[in-house]
Amino acid sequence: MRRLTYYIGCSLDGFIAGPDGETDSSGFDGDLKDAILSEYPETIPAHAREALGLADVPNKVFDTILMGRATYEPALRIGVTSPYPHLRQYVFSSTLPRTDPEVEVVSGNPVELVRGLKRQPGAGIWLCGGASLAGQLLGEIDELLLKRYPVVSGSGIPLFRAPFAPADWLLSDTRVFLTGTTLTSYVRH
Repeated sequence: MRRLTYYIGCSLDGFIAGPDGETDSSGFDGDLKDAILSEYPETIPAHAREALGLADVPNKVFDTILMGRATYEPALRIGVTSPYPHLRQYVFSSTLPRTDPEVEVVSGNPVELVRGLKRQPGAGIWLCGGASLAGQLLGEIDELLLKRYPVVSGSGIPLFRAPFAPADWLLSDTRVFLTGTTLTSYVRH
């Protein structure tokens, strides 16, 4: 069965973006950049792949991406309607019109869609963001893969927007990069 991985960057205090969606506090250089480009090349959007030498690099972990509307909108603002054409793309929104034939806009229940995707053959499913979608899919997430940047935000958009319901996860791997960023993997307990 396919796995759903919430692979995302966050601050030390658990925010994935600033209060207005700002993401400029996260770094992407040095050995962290090298690791992401070699291990998760499919997580680089199409408009940056060629410049980074990834134009023809095959997907290694994921073949599907799930995004909330707020995660998708920055691409739209720069005129990119299909940010990950090398992946099956799903955007969850009840108001967004379909902007590209390669991007499926889903207004229904994300849990039902994920359960269906998990039953299909294929590689991993990447939950890219955001907090509300992650909160709705919390019970379906098989792995948390967190890039924790050495930054304290103070406030912003949290990793999850969900009701209070503590759940235990098992640490499966952690790496520290020269940038001070850690990449930590947790699996469902």
